[in-house]
Amino acid sequence: MKTQKMNANWHETARTLSEALPYMQRYSGATVVVKFGGNAMGDAEAMATFARDIVLMKQVGVNPVVVHGGGPMINEMLDKLGIKSEFVRGKRVTDKATVQVVEMVLTGLVNKRIVQAIMDEGGRAVGLSGKDDDLMVCEADDPELGWVGRPVEMNVQVLRDMMDAGIIPVVAPVATGRLSEETFNVNGDTAAGAIAGALKAARLLLLTDVSGVKNAADEVLTALTPEDVRSMTEEGVIAGGMIPKTETALKALEEGVRGVVILDGRVSNACLLELFTAHGAGSLIREKDLPKYTAQE
Repeated sequence: MKTQKMNANWHETARTLSEALPYMQRYSGATVVVKFGGNAMGDAEAMATFARDIVLMKQVGVNPVVVHGGGPMINEMLDKLGIKSEFVRGKRVTDKATVQVVEMVLTGLVNKRIVQAIMDEGGRAVGLSGKDDDLMVCEADDPELGWVGRPVEMNVQVLRDMMDAGIIPVVAPVATGRLSEETFNVNGDTAAGAIAGALKAARLLLLTDVSGVKNAADEVLTALTPEDVRSMTEEGVIAGGMIPKTETALKALEEGVRGVVILDGRVSNACLLELFTAHGAGSLIREKDLPKYTAQE
C-alpha cells in the first residue's frame, strides 16, 4: 500500500525535476570543463558521486570534459621514492626526476581511477594527457620552477572527436614541449582554463576545497565580474591560494569561456547544483549583463 510519505517524496522529486528542466534545456549541447581535485579525489564515495554527476550531465545533453589534479598522490609517491619537493608561489618546483613521477602518477594512477569511476556509473570515458595528439604544447612557465609548463598551443580536436562519439574525456595535466623529449607538469587549474578557452566552453567549473570567493566579511559571493575580481585582488581581499584560481578564471574569460565558477567540490552533487538550479553552488565570474547561454548561439 502506498503511504502518504511515499507520495510526498514523489511530489518532491517531480518538483525538483520540473525546476531543473529549463536549465537542462539551456545547457543541452554545451561544453562544460570541470577541474576535479582536492580532498574529494581521495574519498571513494565522493569520487563515485562526482562520476555519477558527470555521467548524468552527459545523459542530459551536456558535453563534460574532466581535467584533474593529483597533488596528494604525487606527494605520497615522491615521499616513497625519497624525492624532496618544494613549492614556489604555490607551484611545485619540478626537476627531471619529479616530472617523471608526476607523469606516472597523473596519467597512470589518478587518471585511470577517474575513468573507471565514470565507467562504473554507466558512462563512456577515455583518459589522456596533454601530450596526446599535442593537446597541450607548453613552454617553461618560470625558470625557477623547472619543468612546469605554460600552455602556448592547444589542439582540442581530439576532445571534440571524443565528445561527438559520446565519450567523456578525462585529461591529466601533463604536456609536451616544442621539443619531442620535453615533458611539462602543468597546474591543474591552468590546464583546465586553457582547455576551456580553446573549446570556448559555456562553463569552467573549478572544484576546490573552499566554498567560493569571499568578501572582506568572509561571505561567499555568488556573482562577480572580472572588474570585481581585479579590485578585490588589489585590495587584498582575494589572496593566497585563491589568486591562481581567479587568475585562471580571468584568462579563461578573455579566451572565450562564458562563465567560470569556483565551487566547493566537497559538497555532494556540486556540479549539478551549479548547472541545474537557480541558486547555483559557488562563485560565478562572468562579464556583466552577459545574455543567458543557449547552445544554439
